[in-house]
Amino acid sequence: MLPARHESAAPCRVLVVEDDVLVRRAYERVLAPQYQVTSVESGNDALAKVECGAFSAIVSDIDVPGLTGIELLKAVRKTDLDVPIVLVTGYPSLESAQDAVNYGAFSYLTKPVDPCALRDVVSRASGLRSLLALQRASDAAQGRAGTDFGDRAGQEVRFEAALRELWMAFQPIVSVGSRSVLGYEALLRTDEPTLRNPAALLAVAERLHRLEELGRAVRRSVARSIDRAPADAKIFVNLHPHDLLDETLYEPTAELSRHASRVVLELTERASLEEVGDLSERVARLRALGYKLAIDDLGAGYAGLTSLTKLEPDVVKLDMSLVRDVDSSVKKQHLIASMARVCVDLGMLVVTEGVETVAERDTLVALGCDALQGYLFGRPQRAFENVAL
Repeated sequence: MLPARHESAAPCRVLVVEDDVLVRRAYERVLAPQYQVTSVESGNDALAKVECGAFSAIVSDIDVPGLTGIELLKAVRKTDLDVPIVLVTGYPSLESAQDAVNYGAFSYLTKPVDPCALRDVVSRASGLRSLLALQRASDAAQGRAGTDFGDRAGQEVRFEAALRELWMAFQPIVSVGSRSVLGYEALLRTDEPTLRNPAALLAVAERLHRLEELGRAVRRSVARSIDRAPADAKIFVNLHPHDLLDETLYEPTAELSRHASRVVLELTERASLEEVGDLSERVARLRALGYKLAIDDLGAGYAGLTSLTKLEPDVVKLDMSLVRDVDSSVKKQHLIASMARVCVDLGMLVVTEGVETVAERDTLVALGCDALQGYLFGRPQRAFENVAL
């Protein structure tokens, strides 16, 4: 990360990538009075320079030898998430312009490049670099690292790293009455530092249209962990509504399908199921494989109790927003008691999420809720934790 720049600081470093020697020298003459310019002839040479030190901006022809300008943009993001990249071409086309925009080029210039335009765009690019550096420093200081994911090329690099570093944490779901563990919820985690927040990882997957890939990776990871779980424990696995459109979910030979009798698939109430037109048919196919179904976050989502009639779930999980401080809220107590009574009458197991205090636990038990989940009983861990009740 580059430090904040001041008037007395050394000139910003700019990397020029251009195989035409005359054009390269012209760029150097234009930029040298204000910037420390490094020039190379190929995308490969440029990448080597970036890996050795940070630049405030990169100006690259799209059609250079080795890595093209677009390929360079993608490769640079593995090393530097923020450096603005200006792409230049002598053969402008709608396709090259779209590629430049889609992958996050700071600007797109056509040859011959006007010297004033070049100076202006590099000035704006280097200024942006300084602002991004300050923003990241501020985010890190306030514990908000990972709230910004850069351009598309940067998002792809971070997403692929997150998939490589993906793992599942398991949080116990307990029965207070029988003093036993009913199951464990599998929770998405990654060691990629910019995407450790699962919501952030899902957001990037959605932006990149790679939710299907993420869903498959999650299911594979869970399947490979199930043999380590206690034999009588159910494993709760979250599904994004988009996962229901993935035909590999329904394959009997899929890794998770082989454990279907032990798995409860959770569909969150926080996301709409409207995009799944043949929902009933898909739910029937999952049940035929042996899966149980759950509605997650009931009380915090889109359709409310109408989801109960659409899915006819085996398990209903009440959202933690209903549970928080339930011991001191008569309104919440009445609401939870009513919802729990309806679900039990329909033959559904009710799990209350987010239980953190003894007072919350005791109030929920008094309201007829026996199956509980939350930090009071165990935090998400890589291992299947034994719970003392």
